[in-house]
Amino acid sequence: MTAHAKPTKDEVIALERSYWDAMKAKDGGKTAELSGKTSLVTGARGVMSIARDKMGKMTEEGDWSLESYSFDDVEVSTPAPDVAIIAYTVRQKVKMNGKSQEMRAADSSTWIRDADGWACHAHSETLLQDGAAA
Repeated sequence: MTAHAKPTKDEVIALERSYWDAMKAKDGGKTAELSGKTSLVTGARGVMSIARDKMGKMTEEGDWSLESYSFDDVEVSTPAPDVAIIAYTVRQKVKMNGKSQEMRAADSSTWIRDADGWACHAHSETLLQDGAAA
């Protein structure tokens, strides 16, 4: 196996942005490609284990859209050359069931690189106190 260099902070941020951009475009193929075989997700709905193909379908389906997002306070840790963890606050504007909302949350993702490239294997989101509907 070829040894890889640890990714830079900018490379990890670009991975995370590619996932958010795919959600914004409702591109289920891309979110599936960027997801691990099974991803662990925590958030307001509890804990879920989501298969790659289901992640793609969830991106495409439902009466929701991600209108915009921006990251702040980004921290990246690379404990091994093929593991990257990113944590940040995110401001996001979403439309759910026809109603626009602005939310602020603290998110984190764990990315692992294998022979096929990088994939997100875990993601968590915690709505922050000012994250109520605007």
